[in-house]
Amino acid sequence: MKKDAHYYAILAFCRACGFNKEAAHQVAFASQFVDDAKINHIVLKEDPGNTIEYDTIDSRPSFFNMATCHSYTRIKTFNYNAMINNTCAFHFVPGCKGKLFPKKLRCSEATPVIEGILNEAINENDLVKLGMVLHPYADSFSHQGFSGLLSKVNDIDKCKSLSKTLWGRYDKIKGFFKWFLKNRFDKFFDLLMPAYGHGQAFDYPDIPHLPWSYEYDYSDRFSESYKNSELIKNSERFRRAFTKIKEYLEAFLVKHPEHQDQSENIKKIENLEFLFDALLSKKTDNGREKNWRNVMIRNDLFKKGETQLKYDKNRWLKAAFSNFDKKKFNQRKVEGARLASHFSDSNWYKYFLAVKWYKNKFYEHCSRSMLNIPR
Repeated sequence: MKKDAHYYAILAFCRACGFNKEAAHQVAFASQFVDDAKINHIVLKEDPGNTIEYDTIDSRPSFFNMATCHSYTRIKTFNYNAMINNTCAFHFVPGCKGKLFPKKLRCSEATPVIEGILNEAINENDLVKLGMVLHPYADSFSHQGFSGLLSKVNDIDKCKSLSKTLWGRYDKIKGFFKWFLKNRFDKFFDLLMPAYGHGQAFDYPDIPHLPWSYEYDYSDRFSESYKNSELIKNSERFRRAFTKIKEYLEAFLVKHPEHQDQSENIKKIENLEFLFDALLSKKTDNGREKNWRNVMIRNDLFKKGETQLKYDKNRWLKAAFSNFDKKKFNQRKVEGARLASHFSDSNWYKYFLAVKWYKNKFYEHCSRSMLNIPR
């Protein structure tokens, strides 16, 4: 899924379920930040003291192994650790089905692994943890059938959009290259689009309304026995995902009512069909985000001009580090970071702790489902 679902839809559903504005924003920001947290190593300028949990790397105080995504255009990130700890754990949670390890890593909808982690997050009174776990939970619906490991599982054929909207552009481009390159097309496409995640399916799985299809190798030994997949209707997948997410949000508020909005009658909204209409909009990516803002304003979930209505991926970093610089912090490794005065209460630090917690839970729940992933 994309920002319109991970941030704006989560923000709107939180408010409609009764969360106060700040709590809703924490949950939604953590949900989307999973796609933006690319820093994996921060070297601190000074020792942070005993009140801050940190790592020691090469005898220097650091924050380490907290990335939840990485740049898919950087060759250095195409390694086993990044694929397992980031892509599999946070975007393609394994379904743990099948005989072979690569097939067990294939993502499935709402499997015991991600539901087990989410249920633990519900029991903890931690909004950042809740939002962070909702991201892989939502992706388990849209990314099902694909793996977070560079794998034959993701080598698909005859992927096509069944919509007349502009997303047919990929099919047209692909058709042109097939005609132009003729017998060399397969080699060219494999070079351009490695079998990683849903790369060979473009962004089709993440477009809320799109119907599409593809063929995959269903044989146990990957003997290129391609099989027609059934028609995939993203609208049905997205609706199922957010129907369940709504239930989880309501369950969280029952356990932790202090996050409920006490000043408004927001909790009295019963018919949320207007939210599903916004979720499944046929607009472009930017169009859906703008539409979400208008829907939330129109239904008094937020007021026009409130900062929560605009996602800024650097917001938590700016608040956590006193020497934040956009260029400096746009790296996989950041040198010489200084903590802000209230760092221990910052949402970025809470996210760092949540990632540590989640990664341990991920391996634990995979093991419970008879999937032992080498670490």
